[in-house]
Amino acid sequence: MRYVLMHVSDLHAGRPFRPALAEQVAREAHALKPDLLVVSGDYVQRADFPHQWDVITRYLRTLPEPRLVVAGNHDVPLLNVYRRIFRPYDTYRSRISPDLNPVFERPGLAVVGGCSAHGLTMDGGYLSLEQRETMRRAFERQPAGTCKVAVLHHHVVNPPGSEKRKMISNAEEAVELLDQCDVELLLCGHVHMSYIGTTLDVRPDLRQGTIICQSGTTTSGRGKGRERGKNSYNVIEIEDEVIRIGQHMFLEDAGEFV
Repeated sequence: MRYVLMHVSDLHAGRPFRPALAEQVAREAHALKPDLLVVSGDYVQRADFPHQWDVITRYLRTLPEPRLVVAGNHDVPLLNVYRRIFRPYDTYRSRISPDLNPVFERPGLAVVGGCSAHGLTMDGGYLSLEQRETMRRAFERQPAGTCKVAVLHHHVVNPPGSEKRKMISNAEEAVELLDQCDVELLLCGHVHMSYIGTTLDVRPDLRQGTIICQSGTTTSGRGKGRERGKNSYNVIEIEDEVIRIGQHMFLEDAGEFV
């Protein structure tokens, strides 16, 4: 068994979007030919503006398939309070994906997405009981030996040196869910800074822990901390007994992600 995943995040169509850089990402994605392209949320900068959805839906059509996508907090309306609270996912469902809990299954691999974005906060995330149970059922039906990968927008651990962005408010429950379901890898974004770690960093009492693979912003000018002004994505190779994670960062001198 060998699978290659390409993980991009925080595209932010709108004022921060870098179209030329986005085209480079598309070229590299087609050259890589991943078995799955994962996009971990924040497709637009402001979900209230239809033009930004037009830009991002056109761009997504240039990326290879299959794709697994989850919603981010910027994909929920901000200015329209009614829609933000009562119908937060309407535009996301119609323009990006109707499925808030996508699942990608192949022999020996299961990738399960969850929706941590909601309308009650501008920045933070929350994994509801419904979301947790839906993800649990998807993981528990997998046969023994399956490599299980979870995808969320929000992070469960603040990376060292990062701004203290609001992560999933019930991170303890999310981390325990991953451990109970034998999830080996979590893909996430939100903080616009790359990070590789493990949930054991904050919960050494866990049974086995979960590798955390966080992507910086792939196509916007909103990099944070040590990645201020920079862009990145991750390539993950999954084999029978090994997971390899490679961070790819755009270097101006090279004109490509290295």
